[in-house]
Parts: sequence; structure tokens; C-alpha cells
Amino acid sequence: MTIDDLKTPCLILDADRMERNIARLRGRLDKFGVTLRPHLKTAKSIEVAQKVMSSPQGPATVSTLREAEFFASAGVNDLIYAVGIVPWKLAKVIELRRGGCDLAVVLDTVEQAEAVTAASVEAGIAIPALIEIDCDGHRSGVLPHDTKRLVDIAAALTKGGELRGVLTHAGGSYTAQGTEALQRCAEEERLAVVDAATTLRDAGHACPVVSVGSTPTAHNATNLDGVTEVRAGVFVFFDLVMAGIGICQIDDIALSVLGTVIGHQEEKGWILIDAGWMAMSRDRGTAKQAVDQGYGIVCDSTGKPFADIILADANQEHGIIAVRPGSDATLPYLKIGDRVRILPNHACATGAQHQSYHVVRGNDDLVEGEWPRFGGW
Repeated sequence: MTIDDLKTPCLILDADRMERNIARLRGRLDKFGVTLRPHLKTAKSIEVAQKVMSSPQGPATVSTLREAEFFASAGVNDLIYAVGIVPWKLAKVIELRRGGCDLAVVLDTVEQAEAVTAASVEAGIAIPALIEIDCDGHRSGVLPHDTKRLVDIAAALTKGGELRGVLTHAGGSYTAQGTEALQRCAEEERLAVVDAATTLRDAGHACPVVSVGSTPTAHNATNLDGVTEVRAGVFVFFDLVMAGIGICQIDDIALSVLGTVIGHQEEKGWILIDAGWMAMSRDRGTAKQAVDQGYGIVCDSTGKPFADIILADANQEHGIIAVRPGSDATLPYLKIGDRVRILPNHACATGAQHQSYHVVRGNDDLVEGEWPRFGGW
């Protein structure tokens, strides 16, 4: 099968680019002597997971219990569910742990810790939890110097559960600009969890795991002293947001959407394709960056970008290809039925619109396989 045989729109994965991306980050982290715990929320595929994990058993990170269940059933038995836990989800956590998966949860309140403890005591299984630390005000977590709250959570948790460690996510790094700013984000992320771990240890609590994680900081950290593991996910594929931050180049992006030309509006300067926002997602993450990429960069069927041609707009099933505003480029000649590939703003969001990856290598049009992906919570 070749790309021309595929029904569109569909998701294309360049395995050569993916493997280079994985090797790049793994080689970088090896120099620091820390574990890579890849986030599988981007991939949602066992075939991709097996490429990025250090072993078939993990370690790995997930963002839904559906992911935890799926990967555990495939033999991945070292997982962190990195979204704040709520009581009703603990039954599934216990079920997965009884099945042999070392699944840890994340929390940032005494109330959650008490729920974990109560469920642990009732089940006779100590559920491990990591305390989430707020390193940059981006999302949830305990401030690293809120000593009382940290110690109170740990005390509540260890009455029946298990304190596995501390965890943070430098989500603010997604808006950082330039190497110095990214390095500063990485150091703030590191210091936040290292300081929190020190507070807990000083209070008499074991804190074996000190976990940081974001693709921008993972690629820019200059010091990981005190950190035991790094979590990152989108680095496997990269996307236009990561390119806009400066974490990768356009030709590192391994994921694209294949579409077919279905019409022209010459007086408007449009080419229409069958890949709208249902194929690309509504994510417009580059809109606030220095270069707005619309809904994605348009490439030929081999993945080579056309100069200053973007998916400028999208309806549900129609994509509108146009010249980037302000450019003097000209539209490529594309006839009805021609194929194009669109590089996405956000690999996670675009991937979520599709049920499988069609795997190619470089500019070869041969499709060497189809890897299923899944969704749900």
C-alpha cells in the first residue's frame, strides 16, 4: 500500500522522524543519569509506547484511567496517573494494582490524601501517591514552600496509603521565548520539587521519586540534581507549537494529516481539501506565537512543506489552503484528487481525531503498517 491508496483524511506517522526524536531526548537525559518516564497521552498506541519506553513494562505516564487500563493490559506495569485523583476513581486504581500494575496517583490536598488512605485501608492495599507541586502557577499543585500543607498531606496519606514522592509540570514553559527563558523554567521546575522533597524528608517522610516533566524543559534543563525522573510526551512527534517555541525544527515533526484536494476558489485564493477541523482539531496553539500557522503547514504528499502555504481556515470537513497573510508566495498547482499533508499545531489534539497511524519513512510513499490508537477516559 502507498499513500495514494489511503482513504482521507487520515493520520500519517513518519517513523524515521519519530525514532530520531526519541533518540535525541533519551541521549540528552542519559547524560544527567535520570530516568525517562514518557507520557503516553500523546501516543495512545502500544506500538508507539514500545518505541519510546525503556522496556516493555515501562516506566510511563498516563493522563486517563482508560490509558492506564489499556497499557496495563498490554504489560506496562509501572505507571503514574498524572491527573489529580478523585475518590470514585480509586476502585479502578485498586483493580489495576491487584492485577499487577504498579499504578501511582497524584494529589495536592489533604482531602484527596484521606480518600486514598481510606480506600487503601478498606482494600488492604497501600495506594502510592505523589504530591503535585505548583512550580509556575500554571495549573494545580502545592506551592513548594507551603511547608504545613505539604506535611499535612503527607501525614494524612501515610496513615494507610504510601507517599511515593513529588511531581510537577512546568506548563508555563509553553509560553517561554528563547533559550534563557526555557532554561530558567527548567531550573524553577527542578528547584520546586527538590525543595518540596527536602521539606518532606526533613519532616521524616521518605520521598523516593522526584519527578519533573514537560517537553520544553526536558530539552533545556542544564541541571537535574535531585531529580529522579523526567516525564515528557509530545517530543515523540513534535508539532508546530513546539517548533514555535524553538524546541524542534519543522522537519522534526513526525505527525501529519493526509488530505485530498476537493475544490478550488480561485478568486479567493483558496484550495479546498477534505481535512477540516474534525481531522486537524480546533487547536490554534500557534495563534499567540510569533508565527501564526493557521490550522497547520501544508506539505506535498512526501511531507515537504510548500513555502508560506498554510491551512488558513477550516470548517468541519473542509480545509482551506491559502498563502500565509503578508507573503508574496503563490499557491502550488494542485488538481482535484491530489494529496497533501498538513503538519499540526498540537500533536495530542490532532492525534485524538483519528483511530490509527499510517506509518511511513521519510519521503517514501510506501505505507509499512497501520498502528491502532484509542481514546476515551
